[in-house]
Amino acid sequence: MDFSVIICAYSDERWEDICAAIDSLARQTLHPVQIIVVIDHAPELLERVTARFNQVVVIANRHERGLSGARNTGIDNAHADIVAFMDDDATAAADWLEMLAGCFVDPNVIGAGGQVVPRWDCGRPSWFPSEFDWVVGCTYKGMPQSTSPIRNLIGCNMSFRKDVFEHIGGFQSHIGRIGKLPVGCEETELCIRAQQKWPPAQIIFEPSAIVYHRVPSERATWRYFMRRCFSEGISKVLVSREVGAGAGLASERTYAIRTLPLGVLSGIADTVFRLDIAGLARAIAIIVGLMTTTAGYVSALISKRIRARGTVR
Repeated sequence: MDFSVIICAYSDERWEDICAAIDSLARQTLHPVQIIVVIDHAPELLERVTARFNQVVVIANRHERGLSGARNTGIDNAHADIVAFMDDDATAAADWLEMLAGCFVDPNVIGAGGQVVPRWDCGRPSWFPSEFDWVVGCTYKGMPQSTSPIRNLIGCNMSFRKDVFEHIGGFQSHIGRIGKLPVGCEETELCIRAQQKWPPAQIIFEPSAIVYHRVPSERATWRYFMRRCFSEGISKVLVSREVGAGAGLASERTYAIRTLPLGVLSGIADTVFRLDIAGLARAIAIIVGLMTTTAGYVSALISKRIRARGTVR
C-alpha cells in the first residue's frame, strides 16, 4: 500500500510541533511515498517549512481558509493509493502506517483510522472525564477497544482510499475548523457521506494504529471544555443538514444513552468507594458537557429554523 500523508498547519506558534510531526513520519516502518504539508494562508510559515524540509511537499492552501480547504488542497496533490491525515501537533508511532495498511487488504474497506492518545502538557486534569477526550481531539471512552467497523474517524488519525475523494469530493469547508475556532465534524460528515455512497463499504477503527496528540494547557480548562462542547452541538446541526439527522446523530444517541450514564455512575462510585473526590467532579463534567453540547445543538437548530422562516416570507 502506498500512502500520501497530509499535515495541515496554520501558525508559527506550533513550529516545534510541526517539526516533530514531520520527523515522526520520516521514521515510519512503512515509509510514505509523499509527506504533504499544507500551509493555511500563512506565507512566512510556508517559507520556513520549505527551507527546513527539502524532502517534503510543502504547498499553500489553494481553497478556502480553514482545515477543510487545506485538507482538500493536500488531496489535490496526493498521488498514492491511500491518503492519510495527521494533525500538526501530533506525532505518529513508528508502525502507524503499517497498522493502517493492514486494514485496506479488505477491498470493502474505504477508510481506516486508529487510536489518538492525549499528551497533556501539564498532566491530565483530575476532573476531565475520559468520555470527553473528543474535546481535545483524542480517542474517548466508548469507542471500540478492538479492530471494528465505525461510523466516523477522528481527524488526527484517519486515512481513505484516494478514489473515495474522486467519487464524492472532499471535505465541506462550511463545517470544519478555521484557526483556533473550536468547531469540527467535517470528517464525520465525509465518513457518513462515503458510506451512504457505498452501503457495503466499511470504515475501520484499528486501535494499534497510534498517534499521540499534544494537548496544550489552555485546552485543559473548564472554559475550553465548555466552548468545545457548545461548538460540537452547532457542528452536529451542520452535519445533520448534509447527511440527515438519522445518520448524523446515530452514534451520538448511543453515546448519550449508554456511555455517559455509565461514566457518571463510575465517577460517583470512585468518590464513594475509593474516596476519590475528583470522581464526583468527573461525573459533574459529564453532565455539564452533555447539557452544553445539547444547548449548542438546540441554539443552532433554532437559528436554522428562524432563517428558514425568513426565507419563506
